[in-house]
Amino acid sequence: MRLHHLEVTAFGPFADRTRIDFDALSDAGLFLLSGPTGAGKSSVLDAVCFALYGDVPGDRSVAKRLRSDHAAPDVVPRVVLEATLSGRRFRIDRSPAWSRPKKRGTGTTTEQAHVVISERRSDDAGAAQWVPLSTRLDETGHLVTRLVGMTLPQFCQVALLPQGRFQAFLRARSEDRHALLQQVFQTARFDRTERWLRDRRVALRRESDAHQRGVADLVSRFSEVAHDVAPDDWSAHPALIRDWTTSAAGSVDAAVVLALVDVETTASVEQEAAGLATAGHETARLQAVRAAALEDHHALDGAAADHAERRRRADDARRAAVVRPLHDLAVDADRAVDRLTVADDEARRRLADLVADEGGDGLLVDTATVSELRRTSLQALTDLARVRPLQVEALDVERELKKALAGREAAAVEMVRVDARLAQLPDVLDALVPRVEHARDAQARTVVLGQSLAALDVRIGSARTAARLRQEVADAQLLLAEATETRLVAREALVQVREQRLDGMAAEIAGRLAVGASCPVCGSADHPHPASPAPGAPDEAVERDARRAVDDLEVVVEAHSQQVRGLETRLATALAESGDTLEQLLTQHAGLQQDLLAARRDADELPTLEADEAALRAEVTTLSDERADLVRSTGGRDTAIAVLEARLTDLHAQVAVVAGDDGDLEALTSFHQQVEQLAGRCAELGADLARARESSVRTRDAADALAVSTGFATSAEAAGAWLDEARLAELDDAIETHEREVVRVAEVLSDAALVRASESPVPDLDALDHVHRAARARAATAQQHHLRLVERSRRLGSLAAELEAALAAWEPARADLDLVADLASLVEGKHPDNRLQMRLSAYVLAHRLSQVVEAANQRLSTMSDQRYSLVHTGQRGAGEQRGGLSLLVRDDWTGDTRDPATLSGGETFVVSLALALGLADVITQEVGGADLDTLFVDEGFGSLDAETLEDVMDTLDALRDGGRVVGVVSHVPELQTRIPTQLRVHRGRSGSRVSLRTG
Repeated sequence: MRLHHLEVTAFGPFADRTRIDFDALSDAGLFLLSGPTGAGKSSVLDAVCFALYGDVPGDRSVAKRLRSDHAAPDVVPRVVLEATLSGRRFRIDRSPAWSRPKKRGTGTTTEQAHVVISERRSDDAGAAQWVPLSTRLDETGHLVTRLVGMTLPQFCQVALLPQGRFQAFLRARSEDRHALLQQVFQTARFDRTERWLRDRRVALRRESDAHQRGVADLVSRFSEVAHDVAPDDWSAHPALIRDWTTSAAGSVDAAVVLALVDVETTASVEQEAAGLATAGHETARLQAVRAAALEDHHALDGAAADHAERRRRADDARRAAVVRPLHDLAVDADRAVDRLTVADDEARRRLADLVADEGGDGLLVDTATVSELRRTSLQALTDLARVRPLQVEALDVERELKKALAGREAAAVEMVRVDARLAQLPDVLDALVPRVEHARDAQARTVVLGQSLAALDVRIGSARTAARLRQEVADAQLLLAEATETRLVAREALVQVREQRLDGMAAEIAGRLAVGASCPVCGSADHPHPASPAPGAPDEAVERDARRAVDDLEVVVEAHSQQVRGLETRLATALAESGDTLEQLLTQHAGLQQDLLAARRDADELPTLEADEAALRAEVTTLSDERADLVRSTGGRDTAIAVLEARLTDLHAQVAVVAGDDGDLEALTSFHQQVEQLAGRCAELGADLARARESSVRTRDAADALAVSTGFATSAEAAGAWLDEARLAELDDAIETHEREVVRVAEVLSDAALVRASESPVPDLDALDHVHRAARARAATAQQHHLRLVERSRRLGSLAAELEAALAAWEPARADLDLVADLASLVEGKHPDNRLQMRLSAYVLAHRLSQVVEAANQRLSTMSDQRYSLVHTGQRGAGEQRGGLSLLVRDDWTGDTRDPATLSGGETFVVSLALALGLADVITQEVGGADLDTLFVDEGFGSLDAETLEDVMDTLDALRDGGRVVGVVSHVPELQTRIPTQLRVHRGRSGSRVSLRTG
């Protein structure tokens, strides 16, 4: 990997667009990235990491605050990096998530992170161009990781070499080294292996415990059924369970055999007692049957007379059934004659009454009279039907005439109304027109007054703003005065600190002297009497803090000054816009508002007034047209009335010829229709009555003749003897039942078995039943005891089989648990066979650490003048629970091995740098020999003496000679003279900027 160009905008301390040409820095092979503390040296490295991986290293990643606070609110934070990765040139354009101002309204909205990665390729013509590959964050991350060959933590350890962290790593405990090495070498899979074994051990223990609980439950159930106690140590020796179950099952099987013998004996005794009881009950039953038959025989003798009467009644009913249908027909014929006689009398009476009502006094309604009345009514109905249409037409003409007369009268009334309204309308219009004109003038005034009021509102707002700004200017001036006073005090404190530091400069220089190193003042390597600092004497850090405090206060004073100037400018603008005082403006505003309200009230009436005016003018036109129509219609209506009156007189004359003077056609029609209907009804009833009387005589004679032939005097007598089917069936059933009972009783009394039973003594049933019940109870008890033993034997067999299956299922789980428990204890460093007491992941990391130490010693030997080398030991340090990751430093000049904590500051830096370079070499090999052509070394050079610094620089030159570009990140002044190519970061109030120096 080689960096070419970096462009940073609104990122970290860089507010404006900042460009860094790494190609120019790479020409020298070694360059210095310098600048004051807080200027943004590390932010340059953060920008590189962010462009590649979308994140920054260390604690700064947790803060998630990448956008520059110095940038304008709407400037997009952005990092663009051009780099060669795996021999291909890419451009990565990234922006982090940030909060931008809303385009509408106030407040902010979140803009999500985005990325564009492009590759430089040649087209068909050979021209180079950037081809976008992806705009997705995840795809870009996977692509960069594959091309670089390492993750962000690995890249930060290999390409950035953070010395402060490696000094802590050098002196750390084994547990802390474990965390860092695991992150760098990605050995989490070994931790996962340990965790999997632990989880597997827990799971197997749970599985084994579950099997054991199942076996224990079966043992408890078997013990309960067998009435026996299981061996105490069965869980440790499962074979004891098998012997115990076999013995208990055998005891129960023997008891089953004995119980079966008892069942057979008691069953035989019960069968004998049952036979005796059954014979006794049968004898008693036969004796009871014969006694009941004797009682039934006596009862049948007493019912013989009733039986003979029932037989006679049944015979009469069967003979009467032949006569009954013809008798019913004769009765129906007599009833028909009666009904027709009543109907005929009623019809003749109604006809006589109807004719009498019309003037036929004392009319005798005989057959001839009925025929004459019917003929006369039919002729009258024919004449009435002929003149009925004329009467209907007369009614229609009469209605039309009434309608025409009413229309003429209504037209006259409407003419009077129209003339009166037309006389009123001119006066109403003359009164309305001035009001309309006044409302139109008021509407025009509302526009002018509204504009004046809006302009006055703007001036009032400016006056109120001016009143508020006066107070803000006073407050801002007070804050400016306080900040200026505080800055003055801080400047005096800085001057005092500098004077005190200059007074103790000799002691400060003496504190930097190293044994054998030259004095920077006199050049001597001997330091017999180095000066000691006075108590509480300030050092460089104190002066730096004081200077930082002054710089911060300068920023505060400048901010307050800008605020005062801005407020004063806004106040002058507000005063110019307002013109008059706020009280005067409010008075003018109240007057204008009253005028505007009055004008609006008048203008609001305009639509109504205009509508009223238009309605009145439209009404004049409508009424004029309506009056002309009334005049035209009056003449035509008079002519129509004369024609209708003549036609009505003619129609009345024609109807009077048929209907008389009253002309009531409906009444005449109704009368003649009723006469015709009643006369026809009388004729029909007379004919029906004659036929019915003849039929009644014939039917009655036939019924009486049939009754005599069947043994009855008359058909009425036969009808009295007749019975319906249900009553006859009831008699037949009673007769049959009596005869059947006589036969049954005779058979019972003659039965030989019943005769023998009656001759035997009466048996004692209670005694026989008692003996049988006792024998049956003994047999049932024996049977139940046998069944319980059989069920116990069956359950014991089933439980024994379940126990055998449970033990077989438990055995592999116990074996797996023993194996996994031993293996988990081994990889956790707790097993006796693990003599180093080292975890599996620590063992792997220990091997990696030994590789790092070997690579580090190759450079440490050169940088320490063949004096120091690192030693990796598997022994545990003081207070450590696990070993394998301890580091010691061997002094080859003295042959002693000591703790890294005993090294001086410069020695610690050299050893840490060697350790960092060694780790970088091992990681490079780990990820497949990734090509890292750009390397940064961060801080720590200020603690080196000149000779050691020279050795370190030689090591860095060796890296450069290998084709790498090495960037040293430091603010040590001496390095600025040793490294001519420099990238300087300058700090400012509005953000940082960079400059490039070569040669």
